[in-house]
Amino acid sequence: MNGVRSRRQASAEKDKSVAANGKSNGNSNGHAAVVPASDDIYPRENIFLFWPNVIGYSRIVLAIASLYYMPLHPRTCSILYSVSCLLDALDGYAARYFEQSTRFGAVLDMVTDRCTTSCLLVFLSTAFPRWAIVFQGLVSLDLASHYMHMYATLAMGGAETSHKAVDRSRSWLLNLYYTNKTVLFIFCALNELFFIALYLLSFSSPILQPSLLKPIASDAASSGLHAGAQINSSILRQIFANPHSAAALEMARANKMDSFWPWVLAGISFPVMFGKQILNVVQLVKASKWLAEGDVQARRAAGLPRRRR
Repeated sequence: MNGVRSRRQASAEKDKSVAANGKSNGNSNGHAAVVPASDDIYPRENIFLFWPNVIGYSRIVLAIASLYYMPLHPRTCSILYSVSCLLDALDGYAARYFEQSTRFGAVLDMVTDRCTTSCLLVFLSTAFPRWAIVFQGLVSLDLASHYMHMYATLAMGGAETSHKAVDRSRSWLLNLYYTNKTVLFIFCALNELFFIALYLLSFSSPILQPSLLKPIASDAASSGLHAGAQINSSILRQIFANPHSAAALEMARANKMDSFWPWVLAGISFPVMFGKQILNVVQLVKASKWLAEGDVQARRAAGLPRRRR
């Protein structure tokens, strides 16, 4: 009898707990509600259409437009390129405001930065052939340091670790650079400003570009035209002028720029640009050492090096 009574009490308590769960979940039939799946709780999202990524696409469009006008239209190119760089700060703000920080957006932002800077440095290497090896070295250092840093972060810190999460014990300089938004903006902005100033000086400074002192040949305008060529033959050509045409060359030569402000901008931004290159070297060295530490741990886990008998 005691056994039967205890079983009845246990059954009654179980029914009470089920009824309580049903009421707490809003079920009027006394049964426990089915918890919906996680896909039903959150709305469907398209990562590619997040606002920070849309801003990133706009940066790419502006960068391509600046490259189109880069050979002979310094003012237009500088404006487009500068706006593209300034949007780099806006996409980070949008990611925090809309809570849309994604790994795709972080990679898109870094790849866009590396590509735009590299394209500008490639142009500078052609504008100043004597210094081409310097610009080639800067491109190589920029790409190598950021790739090594990103790979080391993923390999050693894990896939969920941001490349900006640099521990202070590993490098206080990189920690300050990546965690302080003001420092990061100043270094990135003035680094680009220095190269933009050099770009403008290639059109305005006879000191750096002696060819600006040479007179223009009388047949320079006609050298780019051949018999039977049709000028303004389509609406597209009227809207989008060819920056490589002889007419554009004449316009660029006639509309020479004053080199005063480009020299001022270059002088102000040079120390920060130089400091940015030091940061790239530090980043490359620290990432290499971090990867080497992981290699030592992996070799020890595999029992290497084996002791020779």
